[in-house]
Amino acid sequence: MTEKNYEIERKWLLQELPEGLQKLPHREIRQGYLCTDPVVRVRRDGDSYWLTYKGRGRMVREEYNLPLTREAYDGLMGKAEGELIEKTRYEMPLDEGLTAEIDLFSGAFSGLAFLEVEFPSREAAEAFRPPAWFGREVTEDARFSNAAMAFGGREAVFSACTAK
Repeated sequence: MTEKNYEIERKWLLQELPEGLQKLPHREIRQGYLCTDPVVRVRRDGDSYWLTYKGRGRMVREEYNLPLTREAYDGLMGKAEGELIEKTRYEMPLDEGLTAEIDLFSGAFSGLAFLEVEFPSREAAEAFRPPAWFGREVTEDARFSNAAMAFGGREAVFSACTAK
C-alpha cells in the first residue's frame, strides 16, 4: 500500500504586516499552473524547482512535490496558463514549533499578503488559536487559493478581499 502525503494548513488574509518582517528569512517564489482540477503547479522556490500535485480539499489535502531541473522547470513554465504567481515568502517562528509563512505578492497581485501555517495534524490545525494580527481567515474560501488567483485574475481576488 502506498503512503499518502498530506498538506495540512490554514490561511489568513493579512491586513497589516508584522514589525521586523524584512529581517526574517525569506525567498522569492515564482509559479505557474498547468491545470487546476487536480492542481498541478510548477514552482521556482529560491534556487529549487518543483512540480507539485495537490488533491482536492482546503485545510487538508493530498500533496506531492517532485524535484525538477531548471531546464524542466523552464519548459513546463512555457505551458503554464493564467497569471503567474510571484511572491516573497517570509518565515516567522511561532510557538509550538510552528512557522508563519507570510507571502507578499508582486506582479499581477502586488499589494496582496497572505499568512499560512502548516500543521502536523488536523487536530493541531483545529486547536490552533491565531493572534488577532493574522487577520481574516480564508482557509475554506477557494477564491484565495493561488490556483484560483492564477485563473481568476487580479480583480476577482481583490473583490474577494473586500467581501465578507
